[in-house]
Amino acid sequence: MSNDAQLQSRRQEVLRAVVREYIETGAPVGSRVVSKGRRDALSAATIRNVMADLCDEGYLEQPHTSAGRVPTEKAFQFYVRSLTAGRVAAHEAESMRRELSDLHTVEARVERSSHILMELTRNVGIAAAIPELAQELDQIELVPLADRRVLMILATRDHMVRNRVVALDEPATAEELANIRNYVNRNFSGWRLGDARRELLRRMLEESALYDAVMRKLQLLYQKGLLDADTSPEVHMEGASNLLGLDLHLTREKMRELLRALEEKKRLIDLLDRFLEQPAGELEVHVGLREAHPAMKDLAIIGMTVRMASGLPAKVAVLGPMRMHYERAMGAVLQTCRALESARF
Repeated sequence: MSNDAQLQSRRQEVLRAVVREYIETGAPVGSRVVSKGRRDALSAATIRNVMADLCDEGYLEQPHTSAGRVPTEKAFQFYVRSLTAGRVAAHEAESMRRELSDLHTVEARVERSSHILMELTRNVGIAAAIPELAQELDQIELVPLADRRVLMILATRDHMVRNRVVALDEPATAEELANIRNYVNRNFSGWRLGDARRELLRRMLEESALYDAVMRKLQLLYQKGLLDADTSPEVHMEGASNLLGLDLHLTREKMRELLRALEEKKRLIDLLDRFLEQPAGELEVHVGLREAHPAMKDLAIIGMTVRMASGLPAKVAVLGPMRMHYERAMGAVLQTCRALESARF
């Protein structure tokens, strides 16, 4: 039988009361505080004995002999399993959906989602779109710039847009670039990028699909990665500064290490991959993140994997202190995911 199952009803109620009070105040919780919050006539002495048992079992700890108790990571893990996501008002949910619908690229929606999560929870909001390997071409655009440079814009059917500026060894006129754009879009829109690259290379080697001057420019642009798509995730994080006001028991150097870690895209993706493993649509809560980074031992993550309206997978999460308002954060993640699912392009 699990430790949670072994907790009797009264002890479970006391433990939840201690955790709730600690989340609100951040101060050690005494038996009298718990007693005053109960409707029954359970005495402070009885509650003190229950809290002593919870200490023995690793759910509570006592910072000082005369102080109250504070919940441990084990207590928070028990507590979050009994929670359901808080509700976001219907008008707020609809406003969120409209706000995301007004944005016309995946990148913009991911960035805005992270900001919404930060605003709703006052913690750290994280959102990441995960491109799939078999992306399909929607269209390209080629814009001439000064000094023989060209802005190459690649849009795929999942509404990802990538920009790249390349320098050519010879100038390309606006007309030549327009001819190349029209040729690629007419012949390869809807193709998987890998297939389109291979077929375009075959045509350039075997055919004179365009007149020679334009074909030469097409070859130059192909060599510069004309149809290459960066499949690294689009990741945005907002609110890291909110961690500075928390009592995470970190030295100044450890806090700097934590903030530097959160600035690294790869570290954020590792964090999401490690703790958000369930199928799309399942809300996950993980308390104590020392496996990801030692400085994250007093943090918790609440998140979900979702498919955006474009079909692109995304991960949405709130990162905050173990002492956070979980129902509120769970509700924010759930509603943000629903908005991403339903917002149309």
